[in-house]
Amino acid sequence: MNTPSSPDQPLSAEDETLARHREELRKRFPMPTPKPRKSRTPVIAGALLVLVGVGLFWTDPSYRVEQYTSAIGERRVLDLADGSRVVLDSGTQVEVSWHLRSRRVELNAGQALFDISKTVFRPFQVDAGAARVTVLGTLFNVAREEKAVHVALLRGSVDVQSITDPAQQRRLIPGQQLAVLNGQLQPTDNADTSRVLAWQDRKLVFSRTPLSQAIAQIQRYRQAPIRLDDPGLADLPISGVFKTDNVEDLLDLLPHILPLTLARDADGTLHLMHRAGKK
Repeated sequence: MNTPSSPDQPLSAEDETLARHREELRKRFPMPTPKPRKSRTPVIAGALLVLVGVGLFWTDPSYRVEQYTSAIGERRVLDLADGSRVVLDSGTQVEVSWHLRSRRVELNAGQALFDISKTVFRPFQVDAGAARVTVLGTLFNVAREEKAVHVALLRGSVDVQSITDPAQQRRLIPGQQLAVLNGQLQPTDNADTSRVLAWQDRKLVFSRTPLSQAIAQIQRYRQAPIRLDDPGLADLPISGVFKTDNVEDLLDLLPHILPLTLARDADGTLHLMHRAGKK
């Protein structure tokens, strides 16, 4: 058994030979150069970017938001960046938001006509109160009132859904309309397109329209509020074609065609009350 040599012991012949030729042996049989360890940082960063991209695409965040309003008595035309056109009726407020996978409008008040450019990958969505309208490319009108939203389709097709009860959904074809009342989809009906679009000619068209609905439309053209002080007036029918340029004339006409009286406050608030002895 060989034991290590101490510094005081003479080297063996084998050790002396190895010592003399060690440098030559290093040159002939070099040690392999260790390969640098690949950094995992780029791989991890790339994977994170992919995950973030997928997450952003899935959640569909907005990257631009625009707000538009029309004054009382004003009709405003919006030409959107995607080629769509939105016409705002008097006293209308909308918020337009652009998303990775969709285009959206929030109709906060009033009425608007939507002429939407068609695109397969970015559907257009309009939220108005409890109603949601989803389209790819079409022409339709949306009118928002205090408790109801009215949707009328003129071209293409739209899906109308209740936001409060998403299971309620219905597809409209041209010439159809429906109302969403307190979050509930009402029966589909034939749309009187001339009446629906009368506001573009600065007209209001009523055909045995309940007074409460007529007042909601008239209110778009009046700054001060109109109050139905007697709930019994709500269902009184009103018919006729009226100009929106001066709704005060229309309001002053009401006592001549319906059993009611008018009273105005100093701030312009108008009160509608049953005429005494006419209930």
